This record gives sequence, structure tokens and C-alpha cells, in this order.
Amino acid sequence: MKHMPKFLSRWQPGSKTHTPKRRRQLILMAAAGVVIAAIFIIFAVSRAQNTLVLPMQWSNKNMAYTDTDQTAMRTPDAFTSGLCVGENSTTGSDITLQGNESGALFSLDDKKVLFSHDMYKKIYPASITKIMTAIVALKHGNMDDTVTINWQDVELESGSQVAGLAIGDQVTMSALMNGMLVHSSNDCAQAIAHHVGGTMDNFVAMMNEELTELGCTGSHFTNPTGLHDDNHYTTVYDIYLMLNEALKYDTFVSIMQTSVYAMNITSASGASRTIQLDSTDHYLTGEETAPQNVTVLGGKTGTTSAAGNCLALASQNAYGQYYISIIE
Repeated sequence: MKHMPKFLSRWQPGSKTHTPKRRRQLILMAAAGVVIAAIFIIFAVSRAQNTLVLPMQWSNKNMAYTDTDQTAMRTPDAFTSGLCVGENSTTGSDITLQGNESGALFSLDDKKVLFSHDMYKKIYPASITKIMTAIVALKHGNMDDTVTINWQDVELESGSQVAGLAIGDQVTMSALMNGMLVHSSNDCAQAIAHHVGGTMDNFVAMMNEELTELGCTGSHFTNPTGLHDDNHYTTVYDIYLMLNEALKYDTFVSIMQTSVYAMNITSASGASRTIQLDSTDHYLTGEETAPQNVTVLGGKTGTTSAAGNCLALASQNAYGQYYISIIE
């Protein structure tokens, strides 16, 4: 398989993606109310039309199923056939936004936009950018390749979220992908970009070409990390298109459900070490719990001073229906 009101506070800036752990926790706690409020509106409508079928039990922490039928959760069609299309902002919804925030809730089964507010407005994506970095890497790269880390990969502004790679380290592309998506590590994203694109400029060109192919007409990217640049922007709807595309890839779906990743590294001297990287998604780490009948499958978080706090999630309700929810 290649497959809200944003009451997020605007914290005092740090010009980096995903800085303090507490900030990430508060992001997800606030975003949880958005996702859940929207999904329970759907429950109210669905109860009048459907017989309740308990969803397949899914463990985010160890990625194990407790139901014998594992195909329903992993069929590509459940995530990706057709696209949701809707107005910039919906009316008559009980969901409201605060300030200049944008958001939308997409029903992947019905192909409907259930809620939207300024979903075509220009916004800064922060580390949600890494969804596109992953798409390009999965499409053009080889996850079995071994990458040697160079100085360009680790040259990042102070305070950036990193895995802790050093010049001369050797790491597989698969490990870099996990580091980038699980821990939102910027050094991993840059190493991926240099390896797949040859140069950063070439990889960024590949990102923008992929944006065009997906129909992301409101987006333009300048880097693979999401660190702020005035010319690095997107829209809520384009983020939906990106996440919808990323969910077509088994590798992406597997990684987005990973709570902790052990990265194996061989240093320039030949010594081996392992770095434990925790997920930035606190639903996966067990620090936050989704309400009954709501399963958060995973997604991507992002934070910069300019973008504020961003979240794109894939989730499932009690009837086995899939949703993408985005807040910016």
C-alpha cells in the first residue's frame, strides 16, 4: 500500500521544528479535541444509518493486530481511491476555529470534506513538509542503500530537532526514513535529500515536481525539513493530497505507526552505536489516549515560530471508516 477547530496555542518562538518535548505534548493534547470532536459529529450521523461493527483492534505501540482479518486496515483502496473535494470553508458546522487557524476533516470512504476552514489559504507547513520528503524518497530512492553522512547533512540551525548523526556515520536509507518520520529529525531529512537528489537543489526540484503531479497548486517547497523560509508554503488541502499519497506506501504506513525506533549507526571509525528515537506523536507513545471508538493511526506533526503548531493525522472511527484531519 503506497497510503477541527485548532485550539492550538501559539507559543513563544524558537525558529526550529519540533523543539521541547512538552510543546509537542501540548500540541497533540489540543489537537486531540479537534479530531475527536469532528469524528464524533460523524458518529452521530452514522448511527442513524449503520449497524455498529466494532473496528479491528490495532496496537500503535507494537504494530500488532488482535483480529485475524488484517486486510481491512491495509487495503490501499480504503485509503486512496478517489479524492475529497470541497469548498474553502464550510458553513453550518458546530466546529469553529480560533484566530487565523486553518483546518479540515476529510472522509476517505465517502470522499467528502466534512469540515473546512480556509483550507486553500497559504500557510507554512513546518515539519509536515517531511511527508513530501518521504514520498520523493520512496518513489526515487532505495531503502536498502547505505548512506555516509557528510557535513551538509548535519549543518543545521541551533536547536533543530536531530537524531544525532555525525560526519562519517553510515546509516541505511530505511533508518534515515524512520528517524525523519518517527522523531522528525532534520539531519535525517537532509541526508535523505542529498542521497536521493545528489544535491539539495535537485531534491527540492523533485519535491516541487511531485507537488505538481499531485495537484498541489497552492504549494512551493525550498527544503526537505520544513525549517522556515518565506517561499516554503502550502495549504491544508495540499497537505491532505500529500498525506493521501503517502498512505499508498507500505513503508510510510508502517513507520507512521512506530512509537520508538532504534537507529543502528556505524561511525567513521567502524564502531557501532544505537540511538533510541521516540515518536513525536504522543498517541503512539501512550502519553495521550484517544477516546473510546476513535483510533489514531498516525501522521505527522510540525512546529516553527512562523508556522505555529501543525498536525496531519489519519484516524479510524468505530465503523471502520477512515479520516484525514489537518490543523494549521
